[in-house]
Amino acid sequence: MYSKNNKKSMFFDNRIDIFIIIFVLILILSPVMSGAVSRLNAKSRQKDIYISTRCEEIFGGKTMETLVQDFERQNPDLRIKLLNVSGEKNKEPDILFFDEGEFDDLAAAGTLLPLDSFFEVETGVHEPAIPLVSFMDLLFYNIELLQAAGFDRPPKTRDEFLVYAKTVSAANNGVLADAAGAAMSLSPLNRQSLSRDIFSWIWAAGGNFWHNEDSAPVINTRPIINDFDFLGRLYREEALAPNSFEMTGEQALEDFAHGKIAMIVASTRTIQALREKMGDEAFGITTIPGAGTAGKYSIGLTGIFAGINKNCAYPDAAGYFLEFLAGQRALFCAQLKAVPGDVSDLFSGDYKSHMKDDPFYAKAWDIFESSIIVRGFLGEPGAQEYENAAREEIQLFFESGRTAQETAAAIQQRWDKIFED
Repeated sequence: MYSKNNKKSMFFDNRIDIFIIIFVLILILSPVMSGAVSRLNAKSRQKDIYISTRCEEIFGGKTMETLVQDFERQNPDLRIKLLNVSGEKNKEPDILFFDEGEFDDLAAAGTLLPLDSFFEVETGVHEPAIPLVSFMDLLFYNIELLQAAGFDRPPKTRDEFLVYAKTVSAANNGVLADAAGAAMSLSPLNRQSLSRDIFSWIWAAGGNFWHNEDSAPVINTRPIINDFDFLGRLYREEALAPNSFEMTGEQALEDFAHGKIAMIVASTRTIQALREKMGDEAFGITTIPGAGTAGKYSIGLTGIFAGINKNCAYPDAAGYFLEFLAGQRALFCAQLKAVPGDVSDLFSGDYKSHMKDDPFYAKAWDIFESSIIVRGFLGEPGAQEYENAAREEIQLFFESGRTAQETAAAIQQRWDKIFED
């Protein structure tokens, strides 16, 4: 009996020891398991938002990494990932970054989700994308080439511009031997070309295509016909570099930087790159010469935009990040040295005052502040069709004997049809 009881006691003691060990293990492991469950629950609630790699091309990888980290700290349930993350190569980006050249293609394809339900763009117009940074076009001139041609300042009028350009193009000695007086880079591969090299001259003279919201854009007017006459003279009197309709904007800028072109119309976005290549004393910026009429000097804006893909799985979450990016405009403008930069806050003290200390950007700011912003075709229904019609008819005008008046009438006829369709 004693032996049996002793064995039974040992059995119970062993069971108690096992229970104690299990209980201790549960106490030890329960926080770990609880944490793991919490992390799994948090991960199941976490939403991944994919952004296009264009953001790194434009703003730099370090800047975007810092912004993403700041956003994720404020929104722990959201994770921002670049599209090219391993294993996700077949996904579409939820947020797209693009310039005005890509804007119309994306809008026409219906790729962008309207932002009405998230927030209203500062202009008061509901748009499929928000502007992050804005630029404008100016006249850039090579100081050495103009001086070699006998000119000690940039042209102020169209007559002077024509004389300057023809003089440089006709010279065949020294630094002028291989130089052209001016250039137009109207290649259809560059979607900004028509706005930069044709429309900017019309706007500088006070022209405006949009007279009525309910009607087609208007180009068949006497002032614009006069603008065409001037541009036609530049082309026909050999004041321009050859191959205007094959040259891209990048090629024109490269030739300008290497002293092969004396004057070009280019974006304020290029100022910093040209300074690095040419030096501060090699070139200058000024207004595009107007027509000498009473029209107010006007400019069209270009820029960098962000929008939400219509196929985004979490549009509300993407909208939060888009709103966060809109709040970083001052950072983007400062990094890209953009003029005018953020048109929703033109009186941003620190950024503007810093730019005013630089002679190039101070000049650009002075020009902007004395200008009127006009509406181009950015985001307009049929934008690409309007621009293609204008480019094709202008090429015929330049290369044939057709008059400026006939050209304006031909464009207007095509524009009216595009508007009606």
